[in-house]
Amino acid sequence: MEPKKIVKINGPVIVANGDADFAMHDMVYIGKDKLLGEVIKIEKDNVTIQCYEDTSGMKIGEDVITSGEPLSVTLGPGIIGNVYDGIQRPLKDMEEKSGFWISKGISVSALNENKLWDFRPTLSEGSIIKYNYVLGEVKETESIVNKILYPFKESGKIIEIVTEGKYKVTDIVAKVQLENGKILEITMCQRWPVRKQRPYKGRIEANIPLQTGQRVIDTIFPISKGGTACIPGGFGTGKTMLQHQLAKWCDADIIVYIGCGERGNEMTQVLEDFPKLIDPRTNRPLMERTILIANTSNMPVAAREASIYTGITIAEYYRDMGYNVAIMADSTSRWAEALREISGRLEEMPAEEGFPSYLPSRLSEFYGRAGKTKNNNGTEGSITMIGAVSPQGSDFSEPVTQNTRRFVHVFWGLDRDLAYSRHYPAINWMISYSEYIQDLKKWYEANVAEDFWEYREQIIKILNEENELQEISKVVGQDVLSDSKKLVLEISKCIREGFLQQNANSDIDTYVPLLKQYKMMKIIVRIYLKSMTLIEKGIPVSEIKQIGFFTAYPKFKNEISNLEMAKLDEKEEEYIQKLEKIEEDYKIVNI
Repeated sequence: MEPKKIVKINGPVIVANGDADFAMHDMVYIGKDKLLGEVIKIEKDNVTIQCYEDTSGMKIGEDVITSGEPLSVTLGPGIIGNVYDGIQRPLKDMEEKSGFWISKGISVSALNENKLWDFRPTLSEGSIIKYNYVLGEVKETESIVNKILYPFKESGKIIEIVTEGKYKVTDIVAKVQLENGKILEITMCQRWPVRKQRPYKGRIEANIPLQTGQRVIDTIFPISKGGTACIPGGFGTGKTMLQHQLAKWCDADIIVYIGCGERGNEMTQVLEDFPKLIDPRTNRPLMERTILIANTSNMPVAAREASIYTGITIAEYYRDMGYNVAIMADSTSRWAEALREISGRLEEMPAEEGFPSYLPSRLSEFYGRAGKTKNNNGTEGSITMIGAVSPQGSDFSEPVTQNTRRFVHVFWGLDRDLAYSRHYPAINWMISYSEYIQDLKKWYEANVAEDFWEYREQIIKILNEENELQEISKVVGQDVLSDSKKLVLEISKCIREGFLQQNANSDIDTYVPLLKQYKMMKIIVRIYLKSMTLIEKGIPVSEIKQIGFFTAYPKFKNEISNLEMAKLDEKEEEYIQKLEKIEEDYKIVNI
């Protein structure tokens, strides 16, 4: 390809001029170091490029060469367990090739091209094959089988396929003849442009919950497999910790964790902790179903902008195999800041708070790639997308948070006051919501308990009533409240401390199955309803408190393990009997 010449350098934004034929979104090699970049604007003979690497030392007049294809990722066996940068370069391979300091322009393969994989064909010669049909399988990890997908849109007939054996990802494993006679050679890997959504046969209703083991999420604000959620919160409110919990405990088959513009120490913690974690479902290392994309705040902003597209494309690849994939994007605010910086250097007209006017459409495109789908190969898969948002000063009215709310169906708003009082997860139940309630209701009733939602609604009713009473008690004090109102305050305190609050460092409380969540919810609602009946009969709340439930309940979460759920039923009956004893004694006294 004939090169263009650099005529302007403005940080990561390069302008090149020349007669060479460049196309929008072409991946290009810039300067003597062959730095990676992407064409983002074409104006006559001038092309504007965003560079994915540091441009310091680059000079006017250096060559820019196009690769002739858009920014793409390589998809195939070997992705899982890897740690990539924003443009799918394995960090470990880059370190081995360049040493402690990663050199500019370094080129490494996204997949290990020397490793031999055990390939097992699933189709035979003569079979008709269409887009995304599975032609073979590779056991990528002990937890995940990689299904080798036919990558071309044109259907054809397999005229040759290898026998079961060991092959490299670049080896030809099949040959397909199209209707026009053309023969295509198929390897175990394929390329896909990151900004283009991978096609599927159709969308399916997202009516199965993503189980996370976190009570405030699973019971109060659930998310479905194939759903979208955002976690907005200021500094120190626990966004990253919550996403770590979701990554470890949610029942997705594969986790894609995107560290987009996060601080280096936070990303280091992820890189150090995740390889040590054990998957609770398989008792195997968690990395056997996890892909990490690390793009810290000191890395070039253009690569930060590309990192979330790299992550979602990898997720779509595994969705097409029939897996349920969960994406943790931490944080989309840093991604939006990268858009703002590049937009400023392009001298585009800024919108609110300096963000580009196309911020909403970019967010819509990103979250729109989530969903539960029926694939062309007959499987069903899903992508659940959970994006953290970091509004400055916990201001949820800023543009990224507000625009994200337009395109997601679950809002887990983190509260600074809750976090500073050591209440984690610091999800504020007064501002958070889930729009999947009606879609998931039948599943909960069929798989957990028929009266699950009745108890949930009662819990929410108590919390809402407590919020109103807190405002009143600030003015007049709690002493003047009626006994029924005092009971609401006592019960809501139990709900907050014993149900909504959860300890990630406790072996018992870090993960709670849905049945245990139901039993914990049931006991507190039954005690509340029974106590309210006694108060209506004239029994004072001070006498009801003597049964010891209000001090004992918050301890249940750390004392009763997931294997001892029957103890919750025993506790429930124990305290109900104590309340009935109070009621009997009251009747005797008043005869």
